[in-house]
Amino acid sequence: MVSTAQKPTMSYDEAIQLFELAADDLELEEELRLLLRMPHRELHVEVPIRMDDGSVNVYPGYRVQHNGARGPYKGGVRFHPEADLDEVRTLASLMTWKCALMDLPFGGAKGGVQCDPTTMSTNELKNVTRRYTQNIAHIIGINRDIPAPDMGTNAHTMAWMMDAYGQIEGHTPGIVTGKPVALGGSVGRESATGRGVVFVLQALCRDLGREPEEVSIAVQGYGNVGSWTATLAAEAGFKVVGITDVTCGVYAENGLDIHSLRDHLDQGGMLSDFQEGVELTNADLLTLDCDVLIPAAIGGVITDDNCDAVRADIILEAANRPITGQADESLRERGTIIVPDILANAGGVIVSYFEWTQNIQQFRWDEKRVTHELARIIEGAYEAVSALAREKRCPMRRSAYLIAVEKVAEAIRLRGFV
Repeated sequence: MVSTAQKPTMSYDEAIQLFELAADDLELEEELRLLLRMPHRELHVEVPIRMDDGSVNVYPGYRVQHNGARGPYKGGVRFHPEADLDEVRTLASLMTWKCALMDLPFGGAKGGVQCDPTTMSTNELKNVTRRYTQNIAHIIGINRDIPAPDMGTNAHTMAWMMDAYGQIEGHTPGIVTGKPVALGGSVGRESATGRGVVFVLQALCRDLGREPEEVSIAVQGYGNVGSWTATLAAEAGFKVVGITDVTCGVYAENGLDIHSLRDHLDQGGMLSDFQEGVELTNADLLTLDCDVLIPAAIGGVITDDNCDAVRADIILEAANRPITGQADESLRERGTIIVPDILANAGGVIVSYFEWTQNIQQFRWDEKRVTHELARIIEGAYEAVSALAREKRCPMRRSAYLIAVEKVAEAIRLRGFV
């Protein structure tokens, strides 16, 4: 599990600004804006656990349900020192727009516990997870709100959540997604977000008339998303020239051997002692001379202070909002193509939808079907976003929000809320 002390994403005020721009373009009535500005429900719980040394710690926990007009709430749970209410509220709203953009039958939610998983034992993490699940159990459910892993959590965390919920409500594998396959998880879920990033990158390159072999990529963040993005991009023929993790990174002008790098790390090695390439920092990677920059770790890494040094002409947001508002504007004015997070990193929630569907049907899909359906949905969303961006002559972020907000607004009207 990976954690960092840096603030992971934008504030809720910034998220609302993106919504308001789309609402203005769509000329949404004020009643709809009121319903969409603030989350439907925000739950704050205390999560007390006994530590391995016998002491007791109490961690703040949250579950925010932003909007459920299109279906049950869906969203991850993150364990992070900065996972406060504003952070969780922001991510819940992003999930609303992401699910709508992908045309999934979900609303947006998010959960979090303010703890540092890197300092905790497996037993302590299990206890935090179980107590948190018990404290939010009354607002989640297979047709109400389905959590998933996020920063600082993983498939094992979801297994603990499923078990804790099952002790209250009975065996309910569909209560969470991102579970181990042995407990009802979907094949292809672990790689889904990274695979979706690569599908979007391939579609964009086709539009630009660029062959993968001609495109160099730098990936910031070698966690689940970044590692799969780098691996699958290399397999698709792209040249991955730089990778970093939370400590350092490695760069090779002619491209890294990603499979050798994975083997090196799996055997306990570090990026800094990988024999191929030269060592670099996270700050260095953002300014590499490459075609495509893929921030895949945390939010707010490209700011007004460093955006002028970014040399990539394409940025795919594999992380949630890695570019601040001012930096986004500056980069767009320079002609940088930015594929927004609610499109680029939607592969995870798409395959979570498949997992939920399989649990309900009690019928498992094979990996070929999962991959095919993932490609169909995310490439279809990319085509819709890029076509509207061309029609409106606007950035892809603006067109993505126009599509998403309009879909949620339509669902609210059809339900008779306004």
